[in-house]
Amino acid sequence: MRASTFRRLLNVWPPFLFNSIRVLSLADDYTEARVVLRLRPWNRNYVRAQFGGNLFAMTDPFWMLLILQHLGNDHYVWDKAGAIDFVAPGRSDVYAHFKLESTVLDELRAAAAGGEKVLHWFEVQIKTAAGEVIAIVRKQIYVRLKPRERPRETLTPSRAC
Repeated sequence: MRASTFRRLLNVWPPFLFNSIRVLSLADDYTEARVVLRLRPWNRNYVRAQFGGNLFAMTDPFWMLLILQHLGNDHYVWDKAGAIDFVAPGRSDVYAHFKLESTVLDELRAAAAGGEKVLHWFEVQIKTAAGEVIAIVRKQIYVRLKPRERPRETLTPSRAC
């Protein structure tokens, strides 16, 4: 699917649409994404800062989606774990920029080539427009070559005594 079409679909996806999360850009080659979380009365917490669940939600699918677009249907690509470190209250719109390096993709492909599961941590900072870090989100991604694509083991016949 074209990145521009996929970006539009993400922007009307209910978890994003109703929480004021918007994908600003998605690179044609699926190597970068920029996302904004607008501060609105309905997504503030008790102290009028960005709700932590929305901060995590704005980052949730992107590492998996970017990697899946590159590895394709030959691999399982799932979120395995996630963590968020709240650094400062977000009292304005906040942004996240995801950049997937080709060297990381090469490492994932090579590590999964034999059929083993691969777990890799990715990190993204959530910042204000002025560049102040609001939160740091880490996601662990699971990658594994699907069984039909895994190398076949060659069995050596056992010797009878």
